[in-house]
Amino acid sequence: MEWDVTEVRVKADNALLVRFKDGVEGTVEFANSFFYGVFEKLKDPKKFRQVMVVDGVVTWPGELDLAPDAMYNEIKKNGLWILEK
Repeated sequence: MEWDVTEVRVKADNALLVRFKDGVEGTVEFANSFFYGVFEKLKDPKKFRQVMVVDGVVTWPGELDLAPDAMYNEIKKNGLWILEK
């Protein structure tokens, strides 16, 4: 699928750079308000940096992941996806 992520890199303690299979790339920014519930452990920069790509999806240990289709649509349109609650 075009929204398969092929690369992810940490830009900051609350931001990722992602690249998709079709070459689209952009930034995912996490507002502090997003770090609650299952994502609360990602407030810890050490845990946030454990990000990886598994089967085309941005993932962290503990089965935390981000929806690649929503990420792709926002990044293709704006170059940026801001996650907040």
